[in-house]
Amino acid sequence: MIVRRDVLKFAAGAVNLAAGAAVLAPGAARAENAPAPPAAQTPFQSSGVLDLARALAKGPYQAQPSALPDPFSNLTYEQYVGIRRKAQALVWSADNVGFAIEPLHRGFIFATPMQINVVENGLARRIGYQADDFEFGALKAPTKVGDLGFSGFRVLQIRDGKTAEVAIFQGASFFKAHAPGQAYGVTARGLAIKTGDPRGEEFPVFKAVWIEKPTLAENALVIHAVLDSESLAGAYRFTLRPGEATMIDTELTLVPRVNVDHIGVAPMSATCLTSPLAQRRTDDVRPTIAEAGGLQMLSGKDEWIWRPIANRAQLQLSSFVDENPKGFGFLQRNRDFTAYQDDDLKWQDRPSLWIEPLSDFGAGGVSLVEIPTDSELNSNCIAYWRPNAGLTQGKEAAYAYRQFWCWDPPNRPKAAYIADSRGGKTPGAKRRRFIVAFMGDALGPNTPPNLKPQLSVAPGTIASVRTFHYPDAKTYRVLFDIDPGETASELRLALESDGKPISETWLYRWTP
Repeated sequence: MIVRRDVLKFAAGAVNLAAGAAVLAPGAARAENAPAPPAAQTPFQSSGVLDLARALAKGPYQAQPSALPDPFSNLTYEQYVGIRRKAQALVWSADNVGFAIEPLHRGFIFATPMQINVVENGLARRIGYQADDFEFGALKAPTKVGDLGFSGFRVLQIRDGKTAEVAIFQGASFFKAHAPGQAYGVTARGLAIKTGDPRGEEFPVFKAVWIEKPTLAENALVIHAVLDSESLAGAYRFTLRPGEATMIDTELTLVPRVNVDHIGVAPMSATCLTSPLAQRRTDDVRPTIAEAGGLQMLSGKDEWIWRPIANRAQLQLSSFVDENPKGFGFLQRNRDFTAYQDDDLKWQDRPSLWIEPLSDFGAGGVSLVEIPTDSELNSNCIAYWRPNAGLTQGKEAAYAYRQFWCWDPPNRPKAAYIADSRGGKTPGAKRRRFIVAFMGDALGPNTPPNLKPQLSVAPGTIASVRTFHYPDAKTYRVLFDIDPGETASELRLALESDGKPISETWLYRWTP
């Protein structure tokens, strides 16, 4: 387990990644049709990844070459997913170490190469591309294409003779994981840079990874990665532990090339096309189409906040100011199939992703970006921690946090939480009506005294408030109508007993 005093240990020690630096240096890439060189082994220590990031940051950014030869330059999605690594070519599949690695072919939208190295007994060896290691589905098997490299990799867990996929790292710095029995959903990134910024977003990439060979007893996989972008480089260490939840401890050190005033730490994205609060697309048999229902936050002052996410008519940017937050993440709270009615995509089985900081995050805020979309293929809601200080050229910055990919996060509000919230028009008026349902043991038969909702609207006015308490169901529902502002209204609701909060705080921004 990582503790705060240990999070930067991987930055210490001797350096020996000279071979890796040479491969990643500008001008070192081989021609696409060149034969793969012998897999040389070089001494590896994790501190060398940070030295490589420092070396990259001293020079100008060089994008990875992404050109592909036929037949891979114009693959459809169906053609691409038909390309799979042969079972016998999975890394470590026969070694009884609890994990196997599946390097992923390049093609479709995954053209940018990622160098994959494995580390065994302190020595690093690059995995070379061989066409014979793949099955190509309907495509004709290629000949003489040389070393194409890979677009990323899957992490497979092998236990008791069973193989299960637990994570995938592919595309720029994107990766995702899930708990047993779940489908993939929320996507994480190594870093967000200028997300939602009018100056344009920057997408850093993991240029190379070094995956340490695990042991069966540890049930943990350590992945080192070097990240590069126009503005900065970075060294990452991921420690992945499957279980009832898949945990990924993430440690990173950023080395800025230039001053950067807008970064996002622990970024994540999720799809929200329709929800009970925003039914922009009503002509669909599915009542809700969403990978997550909202953004949960536990502030540095121990306030629990629930902010439902929505598919907006216009881009919406929100910031929740805080200092040293104790957690945040996109959660899928509603696990009832009838709320989604989708037998294929199974939205109710998507993972929640909860971030628990392991180092001081300082002053800043949780940023939420909600982007209009007409497609369920778009991850249109993005959340991340944005530090106030930004980054200064040449001054390194380090963070550490734990990700829980889970059915339920490890902790939740002790009193009452928001189980459901809905919105719509009121009959025959321009007012908006909302229903927020709270649940929890505190709302059972032994109800706290003088229980009442505390509601505010700005701008706008509250037209009416009604409450419905069902002690046997431990539920308290608040129905209220508002006369909203012309462009937007910020809504805030919590339950109080004798003037003290006994529930998490519901926040929402209504927009036309």
